[in-house]
Amino acid sequence: MIGLLQRVRQAEVTVAGASIGRIDQGLLVLVGVQKGDGKAQAARLLERLLNYRVFPDAEGRMNLSLRDVGGGLLLVPQFTLAADTGKGNRPSFASAAAPAEAERLFAELLELARQAYPAVASGRFGADMQVSLCNDGPVTFWLEV
Repeated sequence: MIGLLQRVRQAEVTVAGASIGRIDQGLLVLVGVQKGDGKAQAARLLERLLNYRVFPDAEGRMNLSLRDVGGGLLLVPQFTLAADTGKGNRPSFASAAAPAEAERLFAELLELARQAYPAVASGRFGADMQVSLCNDGPVTFWLEV
């Protein structure tokens, strides 16, 4: 499972012009599901997202986690993260989980997040989403579990 996390000042997901998920300070995480991913990968990714120290402390060092700052968590499904871009001019999605399996695992990750953390929003699996954000830093990390 892949999480491309971005520290944001704010982020929002809209579908057909309607806002479906919004956070202020926190993490926007684009989530890709690969073949072979399961509940263990979803749980581990969530653990890392909630505890990864990417927010500045009083000295400006990245020593604080999402839990420490009480920010929002916006999870957005994005199957293109599982693309193989190693050759040619067109990505291959052979390593991506099948759509039904990816949707199930994204829903499981979202449910785990909502059980573990109070400020969770999300995009919609399979929807044509527009994602807007103000990247803070910019700070962006690729996490793969």
